[in-house]
Amino acid sequence: MTQIPARRTILLATGAATLTVGCSEYGGDSDSGSSSVEASAGTELAKTSEIPVGGGKIFKDEKVVVTQPKEGEFKAYSSTCTHQGCQVSSVSGGTINCPCHGSKFKIADGSVANPPANKPLPEQQITVKGDSIELA
Repeated sequence: MTQIPARRTILLATGAATLTVGCSEYGGDSDSGSSSVEASAGTELAKTSEIPVGGGKIFKDEKVVVTQPKEGEFKAYSSTCTHQGCQVSSVSGGTINCPCHGSKFKIADGSVANPPANKPLPEQQITVKGDSIELA
């Protein structure tokens, strides 16, 4: 006698497969630590006055976040969370914040301030020329 799978079994299997495919879109944890910057070197991101001291600004198209931990000190990091590849959504309270699972990264060095991410945001190269911040 052939046993037919229960409706619940089929639905659970289908849901798990869909979830697996959907999550793979975010790339998962990666050991490479590298990220691609969409814009080319020399592209102006912002004026220095646009980056608040103790805060930062996210540039979605360039996939970079620029921070100013201390007056006159500018840092840049990939805006892709190292946990599961979501894009960070805000900079506040001294951290760069990911909306997907609550990971937070310190604006001064990109290190993890709040898991589940366990790797820092990769640093990106910028240059400050006068009052202009550009990709290096």
